[in-house]
Amino acid sequence: MHVQAQVINNIPLTHTLEHLALKMLLSYCHNVIYMNHFADLLTNRISELNNPSVVGLDPRLSQIPKFIKDEALEEFGETFEAAAASILIFNKGIIDAIADIVPAVKPQIAFYECFGHEGVKAYQETISYAKEKGMIVIGDAKRNDIGTTATAYAEAHIGMVDLFGEMAPVFDADAVTVTPYLGTDGIKPFTKVCAEQGKGIFVLVRTSNPSSDEIQGQVIGDHLMDEHVASLVEGWGRDLIGDSGFSSVGAVVGATYPEEAHILRNLMPNQIFLVPGYGAQGGGAEDTKPCFHSNGTGAIVNSSRGIIFAYEINKQPGEAYADAARVAAIKMKEDLEKLFV
Repeated sequence: MHVQAQVINNIPLTHTLEHLALKMLLSYCHNVIYMNHFADLLTNRISELNNPSVVGLDPRLSQIPKFIKDEALEEFGETFEAAAASILIFNKGIIDAIADIVPAVKPQIAFYECFGHEGVKAYQETISYAKEKGMIVIGDAKRNDIGTTATAYAEAHIGMVDLFGEMAPVFDADAVTVTPYLGTDGIKPFTKVCAEQGKGIFVLVRTSNPSSDEIQGQVIGDHLMDEHVASLVEGWGRDLIGDSGFSSVGAVVGATYPEEAHILRNLMPNQIFLVPGYGAQGGGAEDTKPCFHSNGTGAIVNSSRGIIFAYEINKQPGEAYADAARVAAIKMKEDLEKLFV
């Protein structure tokens, strides 16, 4: 069934059904490779939705609407299971309300761990549900250690573990936040998983809290500590740059230090910045601008309380919490859009 000569990857091939199948396979493999890169996945989704924001899922039980808690209490009584059920129902409502307008969510594991194993299960199920809805998930766990301990953290949060001879995912977040304080020994296990499984990490560089200056703002020679860490992060991510031009090793850079963010942006041109501090922590949209490149790429801005508890801020009934979150998420999107018009 000879038709004509064809060239695939510089190899002349006869245009047969078998060769068409090979061509389709090569195309499929290329797509898998492209989509199996965290930074490419994230930047692609940001572009699709025209929205560089991420919603932090930091559920405080006391602020979850009463009607949700009442339902959980009726089923489970005053137990950790009821607390976890309340959190999961609340999170699902938020995710359903924003999944078509916001590219990512960032559950902070502390708000789940405080309710023991039931809370950790809610964290895991929140990640799973968000991914089912097409959202990218950044696990905010700020983990790190050295050697086998760091490897275990990496496998648990973004990789897979050996479950009696079969590899199985655990939390299966798309990315996780990590601390750099242990140096390269603590980062390598995470970047190994990033390279092998298309996951990502965000390394703490300049956090948004007021006391960050006690360490991150200290002068070392002719630069600050966070600038030294930025140089390390740039090196750690150099071999993990995708088609988007960004590395799967990103950086956490707070919106509350815009002047320093400008310096850090120049030191880490290929890093995606995860930007806390917007909204409830005092940072405005304009404060986040130095975290982006001039074309509006390279950063994703987080808001947690200002979105998920918008119903309280607006003095709305609890039943309106999901709708209020959607309205707040749209407002944030519109605020960020104004930065590069």
